[in-house]
Amino acid sequence: MTLTTWLPRAHRTHRAPAGPLDRRGRTRVLAICCLSLFLVGVDNTIVNLALPAIQRDLHVGVSGLQWVVAGYTVVLATLLLPAGAAGDRFGRRRTFQTGLVLFTLGSLLCSVAPGLGTLVAARMAQAVGGSMLNPVAMSIITNTFTEPRERARAIGVWGAVAGVSLALGPLLGGLLVDTVGWRGVFWATVPVGLAALALCARYVPESRAERARPLDPVGQLLIVVLLGSLTYGVIEAPTAGWTAPQTLLCGAAALLAAACFVPYELRNRAPVIDPRLLRSAPFAGAAAIAVCGFAALGGFLLLNTLYLQDVRDYSPLHAGLLTLPLAVLAMVCSPFSGRLVATRGPRLPLIAAGAAMAAGTATLTGLTAGTPDWQLVVAYSLFGIGFGMLNAPITTTAVSGMPRDRAGVAAAVASTSRQTGQLLGVTVLGSLATSAVRGPLHSGFAAASHVGWWVATGCALTVLALGILTTGRWAGRSAARVAQRLESVPTERAVDGGST
Repeated sequence: MTLTTWLPRAHRTHRAPAGPLDRRGRTRVLAICCLSLFLVGVDNTIVNLALPAIQRDLHVGVSGLQWVVAGYTVVLATLLLPAGAAGDRFGRRRTFQTGLVLFTLGSLLCSVAPGLGTLVAARMAQAVGGSMLNPVAMSIITNTFTEPRERARAIGVWGAVAGVSLALGPLLGGLLVDTVGWRGVFWATVPVGLAALALCARYVPESRAERARPLDPVGQLLIVVLLGSLTYGVIEAPTAGWTAPQTLLCGAAALLAAACFVPYELRNRAPVIDPRLLRSAPFAGAAAIAVCGFAALGGFLLLNTLYLQDVRDYSPLHAGLLTLPLAVLAMVCSPFSGRLVATRGPRLPLIAAGAAMAAGTATLTGLTAGTPDWQLVVAYSLFGIGFGMLNAPITTTAVSGMPRDRAGVAAAVASTSRQTGQLLGVTVLGSLATSAVRGPLHSGFAAASHVGWWVATGCALTVLALGILTTGRWAGRSAARVAQRLESVPTERAVDGGST
């Protein structure tokens, strides 16, 4: 059975125009790829606003809400790297269509889920599809726009759409939850997914790599065990106990997977991640910055949503409007950060990102039920500025000094690090806050969240420190040494990837 045997017949047999596309054809391809990015980006934001409504309707605790978010993120983080390989091996258009089908089907199942278990399983199905969308869409774009200047403009449009999806998410999410309920945030994506699927079949030509990359199932399995056991252990620890046998067993499984991963990948001729890349200070720094920065984001979104709706009793629309400055400023600052990276390098944007994010989260470390709205808006604005400055220098720093055949895997690892960071933010910060709650959530969560805000501040300050340490001259020399060594390694180790 092939990857898309089960797709509707029309989508399997229709052939998009073959050969080089004209300008209109390339624009259509870009629009379709951006539609999938918008679909995934908006879904990620609006689900956070729906969490309190899910909590009330399905009668679940905070750990259940963590699973709604983390179940999606852990699958996405583990599958981003092999998704690019699947596109090269089975065809980028075919893989992209498969991702659209799975994401849309998962959204439909989420909208009718009768309980938490079904909802989390459907979110995981969504994530399997989502992992095939953005990385493969970026690969389609880079293969469609071959002229460097035109490709740069296309990637700029891609980045702008990512910002728009972030900005519209809170508004759309609040509106949908207020008017039709939390299930509406899922079924609203179904017609968009179906439209993208039909347009893809009509206008996106098939393409694949001339030489299919070898797969690394053992390395991939170790990543699944590492992130899966870590996620389960941290989310369930506040309920089961941090020293409970199941918590300790999950911790041991994660440590064992991590201990086996590096030596196995060093021996493997086609590793999912080449550990020797970590000897490059800019690459290792970019991965760590992505984890820390997106951990702060994941924790911020979860803690803030619960605070606004469970403690302040704001409606989803009110909460979304109050959070809008974060999203708008992130959208505005993102292209500015890209221009700074192009003209001044990644150091200044990373320093600004860490400082602004730390200032925003530190403003919330004394949060109470009566904290004035203006203080919240200041915190959201500072965090939005910092997060907007963060994304562009991460990828630039990761690929800095890498050989061309390693730039793809460097960008892909940076994307995986982003998702891993968001996963850790939701699980760790959420569990720390949950463990500290005394009494009902309504009266005890504001004080309990202080520890989470302090940890988020620490993550942001780590971004600041790493931005200084990993962008200096010595870091550049380490990248040059690693690049020189890698150029003598057979190309089987090279892995292309996309960004998300």
